[in-house]
Amino acid sequence: MFRAALIAGVLLVSSPAIARSEPVGDRVEVNGMRMYYETSGEGDPLIVLHGAYMNIRTMGEIIPALARSRRVIAVEMQGHGRTTDIDRPITYPNLADDVAAFMQAIGVKKADVFGYSMGAAVGLQLAIRHPEKVDRAALVSIAYDFQGWHPDYRAFVPQIVPELFVGTPMEAAYRELAVDPKGFPALVDKLIALEHEPMAWKADVAKLKTPILIIQGDADIVDHAHTLAMFRLLGGGVMGDQGKPLPQSRLAILPATSHTAIMGQTELLRALIEPFLKGETPRGWAEPQAK
Repeated sequence: MFRAALIAGVLLVSSPAIARSEPVGDRVEVNGMRMYYETSGEGDPLIVLHGAYMNIRTMGEIIPALARSRRVIAVEMQGHGRTTDIDRPITYPNLADDVAAFMQAIGVKKADVFGYSMGAAVGLQLAIRHPEKVDRAALVSIAYDFQGWHPDYRAFVPQIVPELFVGTPMEAAYRELAVDPKGFPALVDKLIALEHEPMAWKADVAKLKTPILIIQGDADIVDHAHTLAMFRLLGGGVMGDQGKPLPQSRLAILPATSHTAIMGQTELLRALIEPFLKGETPRGWAEPQAK
């Protein structure tokens, strides 16, 4: 069932995007790999980080949508898309360090971050390990501990084997773009190992000063209690209308939305992300109204 849902999600987000500005692709040497990235739009920089088995194309229409108001820099991480693989495990800290080194290599000192799934965990680790490089982070389907995943997903993880990915759209997408078209099995092995990587980042999350927007579906792979706990660690969960500014971090739960359905809701995501990145807050009755 999960395999079918994942394939459907990849097919959805890999449909042709409606381009608002023609992206410009380039490569840069980062930590022993040639990292591919694309830049589109103008304005303040926004780093976009894809999910596992994905690439820039399969992120779909969210990139051109966000590029309407921002300079979007979409990255393909280790072994994904057109970025080369190296003899090193894929871990969240490793990928976060890669993104930090990438930013330095292209001359971006600080940026906002938008990450989905694996990319969200990388974005969270980037904020933890390199807080000076992250202004604000919008993270979709994020957990800070393995126990935070939905119980059904935690039960499924031991069943993830390489054979699940043979002949799938993920394999086809990989072969179309990869520098080494035969490298998909090695990538699968590394990403399966990533699923088993310990995630115990509660103390680190509690120390974060970076404003975080948590986005997830109400039928996502993250447990709702865990999401609320994370929001509270970030200073959220207070009652408004008390004459005090709201916390900088925010929480959004999308209705009737599974993990693979989130990225198909382009305009809803943009409506959530853009005000957050601008620091805009809806005004309540207890707050002074703008004249």
